Amino acid sequence: MRDRADNGGTADEHLLQRHDSAFLHTDPWRILRITGEFVEGFDQLAEVGTAVALFGSARTPRDAAVYDAARQTASLLVAEGFGVITGGGPGVMEAANHGAIEAGGVSIGCNIELPHEQHGNAYTTLSMTFRYFFVRKTMFVKYSEAFVVFPGGFGTLDELFEALTLVQTGKIHRFPVVLYDREYWAGLIEWLRTHAVAAGNLTEQELELIQLAATPQEVAEIVRDCTTGNCAHEHHPAVPA
Repeated sequence: MRDRADNGGTADEHLLQRHDSAFLHTDPWRILRITGEFVEGFDQLAEVGTAVALFGSARTPRDAAVYDAARQTASLLVAEGFGVITGGGPGVMEAANHGAIEAGGVSIGCNIELPHEQHGNAYTTLSMTFRYFFVRKTMFVKYSEAFVVFPGGFGTLDELFEALTLVQTGKIHRFPVVLYDREYWAGLIEWLRTHAVAAGNLTEQELELIQLAATPQEVAEIVRDCTTGNCAHEHHPAVPA
């Protein structure tokens, strides 16, 4: 059979010809996959309502104090009217989803394909899996009113500093970033002050974008007050009447 598509042909003829699978690994095809992930994320999350994203280590064991704190924090946020969004994996993510489910709230897990450590937890009302970090990050920011950051490693720090950069540069507004466990984060805050601020790379005002909390109750109060403009923070102005 003569392959007319190879000799000019129409677009339909090209489409209907069988090809090998090499095209699946080309950048144009990846762009379609990326677009599809954005569309799927927007479709799934557009009607979720107000929510808060919680981050922390996937390596946190269930008997750790931080696990219990994340669980309590999520429950308190649900009581304040927020849904909970996490990375959908184990550790702190599982704890937060667990707390949201216990409180009868919306509990979303935005998982990611990783070669190790990441597997879905059982405490979500909506679970999604992404191939691309940047698509997943967009969902966290777009559908959250605040970030609450528990002790964690590189991935947690990545989410923390990306959110701070977006607030600093005016890409997102009235968006509190709250760190749980003052003692854990004290060294980082001190380093930023004595090195980044001292060198002129940050200002004290920008450093104040980071808010610290010592208890789950304090986290919930900060998120509630700062997302409604009922706090004293200059970056969280009151909501217009």
